[in-house]
Amino acid sequence: MMKQMSSVLLKLACGVVVCLQVWWLLGCASSAHVVKRGQMHMGTLVFLTAVASDDQLAHDAIEKGFAEIHRLEEILSTWIPESELSRVNAAAGNAPVKVSPETIEVLEHSLAMAQLTDGGFNVAIGPAVEAWNVSREGRIPSQESLDAARSLMDLSEVHVNEEAGTVYLARSGMRVDVGGIGKGYAADSAARVMEEAGAAAGVVAISGDIKTFGRLPDGQRFVFGIQHPRQENGITLGRLELEDEAVSTAGDYQRYFLKNGIRYHHILDPRTLRPARLAQSVTIVARSGVLADGLDTGIFVMGPEQGMALIERLPGVEGVIVGADGSLSTSSGLQDRLQLTP
Repeated sequence: MMKQMSSVLLKLACGVVVCLQVWWLLGCASSAHVVKRGQMHMGTLVFLTAVASDDQLAHDAIEKGFAEIHRLEEILSTWIPESELSRVNAAAGNAPVKVSPETIEVLEHSLAMAQLTDGGFNVAIGPAVEAWNVSREGRIPSQESLDAARSLMDLSEVHVNEEAGTVYLARSGMRVDVGGIGKGYAADSAARVMEEAGAAAGVVAISGDIKTFGRLPDGQRFVFGIQHPRQENGITLGRLELEDEAVSTAGDYQRYFLKNGIRYHHILDPRTLRPARLAQSVTIVARSGVLADGLDTGIFVMGPEQGMALIERLPGVEGVIVGADGSLSTSSGLQDRLQLTP
């Protein structure tokens, strides 16, 4: 199953790059120096594209972007035992843990996202994720194990002390996991580092989380294809042009298994602790990757009706939601921007 999941992630990442490359070939000016590279980070293929005035500058920007993503992975990944978040989880119920400003910032974003989505996004859902562990095909946890996980998900017991630079989980067994927001945060940071290194424009693509800055040399915007949640081989619902924006997609097709005709996927509803059932996919466009990444997960749980109402209330945020029945909902600000696939 892990091999199959890796293959799916590779297809998704490559599909994004193909959409971007087609438009590069149509619009690149001969004076532009464009570098595109891929590396494995955060459990997936990461693609960085840099546009600069000379080739070496573009390469330097790419290197610094990858270095920034790696640095954040070492801090935030719960798959790394020595990471800050792993140490926070290990100390749950015992003592606060000194952490970096980045960890504080990601957790503060996470707690704000929980409020914004009425609990649809919950950074303390780690115990429930462990109970399911969708990488083990066919394993459905008992209600008893889910009830035990529920008792460890109270966000009021996640104490983030910005002044002291510490994080404390008040109950033993609690576990925070920023997998639903960390890639967007990393995409923002890598894009900023690449700009500081001299890139005039670029793209950071961490699986389904993408941050763009600048424009193509001839003035065209970057293009992103929205994956069809029930089609494979890079078939898209449509495409969007992006400028200094982030886009993030959450879908029930990214990590899942089928049992008795039922799709069990990795996006859990914090209320039921079972896979959320109201949507097939949610794509969010926002100015920052951390906002787009957190919102797509929370709105996936909320469903099309409540989720689209939230999108319409948020300035600078747009979205495309595919409901559980396959129906398509598009926010008002994307009506003229989304080019549907025939």
